[in-house]
Amino acid sequence: MKTFFKILGAVVILGIFAYTIYFLYEKSQTKPIIYETTTAFVSNIIKKTTATGSVVPRKEIEIKPVVSGIVDEIYVEEGAMIKKGDLIAKIRIIPNMINLNNAKSRVDMAKINLKDAKRNYNRQLGLFEKGVIAKTDFEGYEVAYENSKEELETAEETLELIQEGQIKKKGSATNTLVKSTITGMVLNIPIEVGDQVIESNNFSPGTTIASVADMGEMVFEGNIDESEVGKIQEGMPLILTIGALEDVSFDATLEKISPKGFEINGAVQFEIKADVQLQKDQFVRAGYSANADIVLDRVDSVLTISESVLKFDDDTTYVEVEVGDQQFEKRIIETGLSDGINIEVKSGLKEDDKIKKTS
Repeated sequence: MKTFFKILGAVVILGIFAYTIYFLYEKSQTKPIIYETTTAFVSNIIKKTTATGSVVPRKEIEIKPVVSGIVDEIYVEEGAMIKKGDLIAKIRIIPNMINLNNAKSRVDMAKINLKDAKRNYNRQLGLFEKGVIAKTDFEGYEVAYENSKEELETAEETLELIQEGQIKKKGSATNTLVKSTITGMVLNIPIEVGDQVIESNNFSPGTTIASVADMGEMVFEGNIDESEVGKIQEGMPLILTIGALEDVSFDATLEKISPKGFEINGAVQFEIKADVQLQKDQFVRAGYSANADIVLDRVDSVLTISESVLKFDDDTTYVEVEVGDQQFEKRIIETGLSDGINIEVKSGLKEDDKIKKTS
């Protein structure tokens, strides 16, 4: 029995030793490298540079009052569509006390002068009818009387203008009613009922009552780095993407490049402007941030490969093409336009060729 266990122990020890030798041998063997492959594909190559900015209306007007006073009523809301001449707000005039006092004084003086002129006119009319004075003498009093009536009327109209902002009996348009000068959408109303507003004149731009814009014609306004501005020119196409509108892009045309740059965070930037071609039934809000890809060059439906598979030998560009199972040969190719990720293949490669990926 003891002999049996001795033999069994020796067999186990021998087996463990043999397995260890086999394991170490297998571990020391180098595993063959399996190279992955890819193929060429037909695609569009677009070489572009990017500008950041926002989409704004081409025509945006600030409506300002022509008289100073207090906002009495507001007739529209932000987002409303209005036409040219539509009423926006009404201003209640707070007259200047000095001007008001002078106007009242002028009316009083005009009434006194009219009363005196009328008395002289009536007196001279009686004398003229009796043949005491000549017609030429009477006409002087008649003219003075008519002038006095006109002077009173003018003084009263001036007083009415100062107090009301209009001459009611003549049916003139009141300056207290603020109307839109264009057809469009109300973007902003920065005032409230009860606010004091200042008229627009030579010394002050005046208080903005509302901003109105034509939302049917939008432009992209953005900045581009000085390193890229030399590559672009007016008339180039743009592809516009707006962060707030997912999976939507707009075509645009570059129409302006600023001749003067300005510094932002240590880098010189140039302003650009592009005409945006809006899609039907697509509403774009003013001020949306956007990125504009400016197309420097493009080719459509060409044989394309990833730039990562390219290899270089001096001035020669080549790839490694599989000719057998994990067997590759050097294939010189002619390349074209690149977008930084993919590159056009002009010759030297077919669409079904298997290309060795870079490890």
